[in-house]
Amino acid sequence: MLAELIDAVVGVDTHRDTHEVELALPTGTPIGIRKISNDNSGFAELLAWIGDHAPGPRVVVSIEGTRSFGVGLARAVAAAGLTVIECEQPNHKARRGKGKSDPIDAHLAVLAALRLDADRLPVPRADGDREALRILLGTRHELTVVTTAQTNRLRALLLGGQDTERDLARATLTDPVLLALVRRREPPQASREQAVRHGEIRRLAHAIRAGRHALAANRAQLQTIVDQMAPGLTERRGIGAVTAAQAIVSFSHPGRCRSDAAFAALSGTSPLQASSGKTVRHRLNRGGDRALNSAIHTIAITRIRCCPTTKNYVARRTAEGKSSREIQRCLKRYIARQLYRALNTSTTLTAQISAAPAAA
Repeated sequence: MLAELIDAVVGVDTHRDTHEVELALPTGTPIGIRKISNDNSGFAELLAWIGDHAPGPRVVVSIEGTRSFGVGLARAVAAAGLTVIECEQPNHKARRGKGKSDPIDAHLAVLAALRLDADRLPVPRADGDREALRILLGTRHELTVVTTAQTNRLRALLLGGQDTERDLARATLTDPVLLALVRRREPPQASREQAVRHGEIRRLAHAIRAGRHALAANRAQLQTIVDQMAPGLTERRGIGAVTAAQAIVSFSHPGRCRSDAAFAALSGTSPLQASSGKTVRHRLNRGGDRALNSAIHTIAITRIRCCPTTKNYVARRTAEGKSSREIQRCLKRYIARQLYRALNTSTTLTAQISAAPAAA
């Protein structure tokens, strides 16, 4: 247990402006409680306080919200050479009979850390290029949602126009079609309704073209970073820049998942028992990181359509009586294992983690 290997543990309940901190012995007995500001001066004050009051050098800091309000503190503490672990928010069972306050939450962070196995510590996810990928993926999601909504609205406006516009609404809105809509002149003696519709069509066509160009630039950035972090990953069949980036973001760094089974549980591809009576089967896992699960699902569907080996596998399993959902479940579990092995053996990822102690 972690409690057997350390001299003290620090529990931190994070907020936007201030953090509540408790320093405790490995037995869980509090040494002191302190409130610090969520800025560099507060972080320096906490490190000095830990150095003055900790009974030994082996100190672990359990922080709630290491990718939210506690991200700055996590980086500062890790840069100082202390071990940082990610603490989950207390659930109703942990709070039962204790109430709710900042000092109580800081103490619960201490207790949560002391119950952990020393070889299974939930360390924060990596910064650096992985964080750049996460930002780009968030931007891509926003661009996709906005561009899809604009496309639907443009089609709706075209359906309310003349026959030529209704034909465009049913056709594919390629870049030349959008460019023609942007350059189209307003008809002479147009009514107010026609003028407003014409102006909105031009505006939406221009916005959709800009959104598509931004998505193309986003994909190029993702491809460049992925090739540097995990060379050769996108050369595998069915894995593109976006799905590879999501796999790297969820995987974070070697050591976060102790085995391919743990990575499968993280991705929601680990099989779950769904047997009853004479029926013995497994079902899809609906938990885990759903963004990673979606990326693996995209890889599986692409391989089913394009990969001869996967097509042969699907045909063989179908002949055995497996349903399409069960076949997809098996494929996604295999893909999760393949991704884990590829990322876990990537020398680039390992070198980046070794060179950046703040991310470990």
